[in-house]
Order: sequence, then C-alpha cells, then structure tokens
Amino acid sequence: MYVSIWCHSLNLSSRSLAIVLVVCVTLVYFSYSFNACLLASISRTLQQQSNLRNLLTLQQRNASSEAEANRVSNASRSSNGNSNSSTSAGPSSNSSSSSSSSTTAILNSTVSNGIASVDGAPKYQMLRQQGLRPSRHLPDTLIIGVKKSGTRALLEFIRLHPDVRAAGSEVHFFDRHYQRGLRWYRHHMPYTIEGQITMEKTPSYFVTKEVPQRVYHMNTATKLLIVVRDPVTRAISDYTQAASKKADMKRFEQLAFVNGSYSVVDTNWGPVKIGVYARYLEHWLLYFPLSQLLFISGERLIMDPAYEIGRVQDFLGLKRVVTEKHFYFNATKGFPCLFKSEARSTPHCLGKTKGRNHPHIDANAIERLREFYRPFNNKFYQLTGINFAWP
Repeated sequence: MYVSIWCHSLNLSSRSLAIVLVVCVTLVYFSYSFNACLLASISRTLQQQSNLRNLLTLQQRNASSEAEANRVSNASRSSNGNSNSSTSAGPSSNSSSSSSSSTTAILNSTVSNGIASVDGAPKYQMLRQQGLRPSRHLPDTLIIGVKKSGTRALLEFIRLHPDVRAAGSEVHFFDRHYQRGLRWYRHHMPYTIEGQITMEKTPSYFVTKEVPQRVYHMNTATKLLIVVRDPVTRAISDYTQAASKKADMKRFEQLAFVNGSYSVVDTNWGPVKIGVYARYLEHWLLYFPLSQLLFISGERLIMDPAYEIGRVQDFLGLKRVVTEKHFYFNATKGFPCLFKSEARSTPHCLGKTKGRNHPHIDANAIERLREFYRPFNNKFYQLTGINFAWP
C-alpha cells in the first residue's frame, strides 16, 4: 500500500520503476564485488607480511647462531694463546680437559645447527626422508702419520667400513691453514649421519711441533692413528718418491750422509730426520695419553691388512666389518689390493705410486743407518710398549 502511494506520488510508471530497481541491484552488486576484492587484497598483504616476518626471524636466528659460533671459536683461540704456559705444565689436568671438551662441544653443536647445509645428493635426500640429517663435523679421528709408512693404505682400507667417513685429500689444517679457523676446517669434512666417525689424514701432523697442542684444543678426546715402519726403509721410500719427481736428484747415499762419508749421518735431511719417531712422539704424549693413540705396523699392514684393520676397528669402537674378504695380494706390486672400495665396486689397487720399486742402496750405507736409528728405535719401543722388531 505504501509503495503504491509512493509511486503514485512520484507519478512513476511501471517501466520507470523497473529501471530504478535494476540500477539499485547493479549498484549493490558492484559494491559487493569491490568490497570482496578489497578484503582479498588485504588478506594477501597480511599473509605476505607474516611470511616476511617469519623469514626475517629465521635469518636472525641463523645470524645469531653464526655469531655465537664465531664467538666461541674466538674465545677458544684466545684461551689457547693465554694457556700456553699452563698446558705445557700439565695439559691433561682435569680442569683443562673439561674446559676444552665443553668448548669443543659448544662449537660443534652451534656450527652444526646454525651453519651446516645438507648435501643435495640423492643418497642424502633419501636419508632426510628417513628422518636422518647429514651434516659436517670436526674429525673424531686423525691419521697423523708417519709419511711413507702406509697412511694412504690405512685410510682407504678403513673407509671400507660404512660407519667411517673421511676427507678425500690431505687438508693440512693444523700445520698450514690453522689461521683459517675451525669453521674452515669443518667445511672440508665429509657429511655424516649420527653414529658415523669423521676422519682426516695428513701425515705431516706427526712431525710438526705446533700440531699436538692445536689438536688438543680442538678436542681433547681426539683419537690418533699412527702408522710406522722400519725408519731405514721409510727413508728410502721417501727418497724414491722425491726422485720420481726430480730427474737430476743426487743418490740416496750422498744425501743421507755428510761429506760423502758413511761415518756421519745427515740428521737435517728430511727423510732421515722423520725416522726419529721417539722425538716426535714425546711431544704428542705431553697432550694425549697412550690410550688415545694406536700404532699400526706398516710392515704388517702390507702383509696382513685384515689383522691391522681389525685392531683399528676395535680401537674406534666399530663392529668388525672390514675383514680378509675385502683384500687380495698383488704379487707384482707386492702390495695388498681391494676387491672393492667406497668409490669403486671392482677389484683395484691403490695407485701407481704404491708398491714403487726402490733403487739399489749400498749395503754399508743401510747398515750405518740401522746403527744410527737403533737407540731411537729402542726409545720408541719403550714409549709405546710395542717392540716392532726393526733390524
């Protein structure tokens, strides 16, 4: 009734009324569409801001973790510099050991959680799907020497074990690159998962004076593997390797003795000097107990690799997985070879440089060197509690 009165008062026809209604509905529709678009835009903006906040928070956490890692690393270096006198007096004391171990634990945890990225290789993607997170860690075990005694063979043999992961090349962190810091060193380690051992080999560590203390400050619980062989044979092997790279190198006898006479041994010549094992071992024993050192016979590693690798697995707390079934003896090279390895599934030897033929050395020169080394060898036997029975 009211509508009729209103329409009559405005003198509107039915057609005009229809037009007015269409216009009103159109306005309502456009108003609704506009408001809906506006609300959707506001919602997207809020979501983007939320994502941005989350990203910034994550970056801040990573930055904080990195800063904390650097702080701990710097603190560790600072404490190293301030504690030289105290460590020389007794670095194996309980308080020092506890402090170093806790610092190492904090550093490993912080660096691992805040900096490490996970390898994108398919095998690691599969591990992640199983809930495992591969990451890099500072080494638990070091093969510290001795050069030309079988360190490469030891590394390749023990790497057959699925719970051992090792750096492929000699990193030389503790003797050449120490100033780069533990973070740099850790970056050169392989990815591992929980339960695996991280290992690195650099033979020159054994004879470098500063290395024992540096390793001690990284981790007082580091396990050390030392391969030794008859120092006379080792010196000849060392010379043979150098001579293969230098065609005009003097004869062994000329370099091993002073003035061409066999009466005076040149102890400044590297191949001879390295063989005085007791001198270097005494320095290591200032920082590490014998229980953390395992001595491997280089001679027995060649003749019976399964036996020596069995000892290594026991020392590292590993199940004896690597056994005699992994080795065969190459009569031509006079060296043990592998049926398969971490990198290859077919039988192969370690390389052309292993089992290299030695040059002929004057028997009188060899006998004089044996006389020179004999007292040092006996001292080495006393320090290690092992008689290697070198001539």
